Amino acid sequence: MRAWIEIGKETGAEEQMAEDLIIGMAGSGGDGIVSAGEALVSAAASEGFHAMMTKSFGSQIRGGESSCRVRLSIRRLHNPGGVLDVAVALNWEDFLRFGAELPVGGDTVVIYEEATGVAPHEIPLPGVLPREVFAVPIDALAKEAMGTDKAKTSVVLGLLAGWFDIAPAGILRGMAKRWGKKGPEVLSGNEKAFALGQRYAAEHPLAVARKLSRPPDERVGKQLLLDGNDMCAAAAIFAGCEVFGGYPITPSTEVMQFLTREIWKYGGAVLQAEDEIASIGVAVGASYAGKKAMTATSGPGMSLKTEILGLASLAELPLVLLNVQRGGPSTGSPTKPEQSDLFQAAFSAHGDVLRPILAPTTVADTFRVTVEAFNLAEHYQTPVIILSDQEIAQRKETVEPIEFSRFDVLSRREPAGAELEHYRRFLLTESGISPISHPGMVGGNYLAAGIEHNEHGDPTVSGKMHALMNEKRFRKLAPLERRHDLFEIVGPADAPLGLVSWGSNAGVCREAMELARARGLQVKLLVPTLIYPVAREVYEGFFASVEAGLVVEQSHQGQLYRILRMYVDVPRGVTSLARSGANPFQPAEVAAKLAELALGLQVRHGRQAQE
Repeated sequence: MRAWIEIGKETGAEEQMAEDLIIGMAGSGGDGIVSAGEALVSAAASEGFHAMMTKSFGSQIRGGESSCRVRLSIRRLHNPGGVLDVAVALNWEDFLRFGAELPVGGDTVVIYEEATGVAPHEIPLPGVLPREVFAVPIDALAKEAMGTDKAKTSVVLGLLAGWFDIAPAGILRGMAKRWGKKGPEVLSGNEKAFALGQRYAAEHPLAVARKLSRPPDERVGKQLLLDGNDMCAAAAIFAGCEVFGGYPITPSTEVMQFLTREIWKYGGAVLQAEDEIASIGVAVGASYAGKKAMTATSGPGMSLKTEILGLASLAELPLVLLNVQRGGPSTGSPTKPEQSDLFQAAFSAHGDVLRPILAPTTVADTFRVTVEAFNLAEHYQTPVIILSDQEIAQRKETVEPIEFSRFDVLSRREPAGAELEHYRRFLLTESGISPISHPGMVGGNYLAAGIEHNEHGDPTVSGKMHALMNEKRFRKLAPLERRHDLFEIVGPADAPLGLVSWGSNAGVCREAMELARARGLQVKLLVPTLIYPVAREVYEGFFASVEAGLVVEQSHQGQLYRILRMYVDVPRGVTSLARSGANPFQPAEVAAKLAELALGLQVRHGRQAQE
């Protein structure tokens, strides 16, 4: 929902300016599509634009299709956007594989490889008449520049810079940085390919010139460009993580790669174990030894880690587990985002277990959430699960420099003085939190095992003691439900329309709420950082005025909606808006649903007035 502003009519040079531009590109693996997207967001970020890039691949190890979506704006971005302003297809077969991920509409400019042999009026987009279509000899221009098709994406960048005036100087700086290492011939060839793309755009102008508005000068050079996995790893180091036990799995592997490069500089260690089970075993062992510890995985790995996760719960050991969600079940869709591991995170345990679950909503938010996860794990001596997803974890996003002074870093409470004279590791305290020692602490010896125990840690089969320990493990987490700071609520307190969303879909709902309020709808939004345990008081206060609304999430079952109904009296008019992964919601779609609900309320109130 972006308005193009027409200018220059008085001179006959009609031109449109935009505050926001969404570009989608697709091709075969090896075409360099993702590299082109990264070059674009990097150049735009260096010139002060807000930028966001998501990437998507087929599930093949080699080859297959690849795509990226780039959104640039002079305003803060909440999500990767909806219908494309510009679509680039290096071949149609690969482009069409992405379906709803790269939607084309009537205002889209379509650019595709002329060598595909498809006439502009025959492009395979049934039911859609794009604004303009350009068949460009991209491959031929690349070969003219370098004698090889390896410079195709440099041609594409030249086309985009030429037609839409997107950061040409920044793109050239990025080329010099990237290709300069390959030698002057490689750099010169790519620069020439870029120039040929610009020249082609100048010789084949858009019917109406479309330019991206310039950001304020004070934003130039003031932003970071990061993805969620790197942000999570950096936050773990800041929070004091000393040991990471990991095993590679898409789409979380970058966390282990980042920590492998960096954590040793801060006295930490990474151990890549032989499998998922061993990797969480490493982290639990390190936590028992008194170290802050973490592991990371995705859905299939989470399944394997579940048993040792139960051990950490019963032994009351601090642990942070990152699950970067992807499409499931089983191997599922490894390269696509989904929010379908919530049931697994909350309920995949034998016995009565309560584990805090947190979820970031943006790349920047991932830092805060990761630090919070370590703090909760240390304070409550419990495993804490972070539910990220493929979109947040692997998307590039401009973020403001981190203000580290905003964050407190907590550590576990250790026994001291008289507590060590007759140390009881699992002391039944009023808060449920008992001081935790570590091997080598004089007087702090205790048995840590996966069997139920008494206050000293000795095994027990006493039903009474088992009940007391269960109550202790739940009691200590009760204060979490009163942490109102772990929830974002935006909008009028008395609004009759309500939105609830979490994870990457929260950004869609933030923009949808803006669209709905611009139409005069009275709507408010709740975004939880704490997903579980359910904070009844927060939700009941939010729903008090709500007569109709949506819980928006990317899972077939609508898992958060179902969990809320287990604990909260959800108003009858609040329904689930849910779908499987790789079928993204668009802000305009959610706003339209809210408009339907608002109309339904008017009709209902009208009938009540007549009665």
